[in-house]
Amino acid sequence: MVVVELLVVLLAIYLGARLGGIGIGFAGGLGVLVLTLGFQVPPGAIPFDVIEIIMAVIAAIAAMQIAGGMDYLVSLAERLLRRHPRYVTFLAPLVTYVMTLLAGTGHTAFSTLPVIAEVAKEQGVRPSRPLSIAVVSSQIAITASPISAAVVFMAGVMEPRGISYIALLAVAIPSTMAAIFIAALVTNFLGKELKDDEVYQARLAKGEVTLRGESVYQEKPGAKLSVMLFLVGIVAVVGYATAISDAVGLIQNPVLPRNEAIVVFMLTIATLICLTCKVDTGEILSASTFKSGMSACICVMGVAWLGDTFVKAHIGEIQGAAGELLQSYPWMLALVLFFASTLLYSQAATTKALLPAALMLGVSPVTAVASFAAVSALFVLPTYPTLLAAVEMDDTGSTRIGKYVFNHPFLIPGVVAIALSVVFGFVLGNIIL
Repeated sequence: MVVVELLVVLLAIYLGARLGGIGIGFAGGLGVLVLTLGFQVPPGAIPFDVIEIIMAVIAAIAAMQIAGGMDYLVSLAERLLRRHPRYVTFLAPLVTYVMTLLAGTGHTAFSTLPVIAEVAKEQGVRPSRPLSIAVVSSQIAITASPISAAVVFMAGVMEPRGISYIALLAVAIPSTMAAIFIAALVTNFLGKELKDDEVYQARLAKGEVTLRGESVYQEKPGAKLSVMLFLVGIVAVVGYATAISDAVGLIQNPVLPRNEAIVVFMLTIATLICLTCKVDTGEILSASTFKSGMSACICVMGVAWLGDTFVKAHIGEIQGAAGELLQSYPWMLALVLFFASTLLYSQAATTKALLPAALMLGVSPVTAVASFAAVSALFVLPTYPTLLAAVEMDDTGSTRIGKYVFNHPFLIPGVVAIALSVVFGFVLGNIIL
């Protein structure tokens, strides 16, 4: 029966992947329906704690976007890339990493990808190099962002085991940043040079490749203020989470727990942005970041609920089959998280569905923290929104998906970056934790 129920889970995920986007959340709900009514499996927990954080953070980001803050940040990124165009393959992932780190969502990469592609073309650099590592960087940075739902949930799971929120970030941020930089070095040598690429030459001959030049940026009155307010919100979140942690203990028995504090701070920042920057709240609902964020909520709800339903029903069998294996070969947790995230399409959903179960199996806290970055393997199947956007925005044709599906330019940079993140995570984890 366990095998049949596992097939139901995999089929639901496969169906969701075929539907794409928000469809994976829909299919997750279908999977729960089949398990509960068809096999009498008790439903697991709906991850409302993760969803509420995503909703609150996205609300603040969308308000900042309507106020002009996102355009202002993109203009700063474009200025940096154009000032040092030769190093676009190294600067592009830095830009997407920092934006994701601050925003808590990788969808901020959408706005910078056109700039990266244009700067690369102008320098004769194969655009697939900076675009691929930039997309991968935006995904991995989720596991280092102090306000991402995945990190907040992970911190909540790890704190009872003696690893504080700050200690988690102290391992995650340097390990992922170092990994991204080395992966960028590797990526800089992947693929033919642009001038030698037959697809590019064919498109160039047909006049299908254009150079748009530097974009004209018109700053909105409240753009800089909205960014400043959002940064204040991030500082407030990190400061409060640190103050209430057991390791620091500045605030004993806090009335406001960390998860609720993040929601309150982000909604407050959204309110301040709307008031001070004169944002029309009706426009927030149509903001691209708001739409993508709400889609992410449905995906997390459906998929994580499905995973929790299956795992809780068979935790005994899973412990018997995998417990000793993970204790003998702890690095295998990273492999499990890697392949699970390729199907679940969400760092938060993967973290919610699998890491508590892994800890119940006896995996050490250090192993869990070191393996955390492996939940970011959203690049393996070439169907993730930012990956597809990078393909569409590169009119040279260098960022293309091969006929064998998996032979695309994101795979090698992504595998290298995650592998190094895990290795560095084990090294730093054994030093810091």
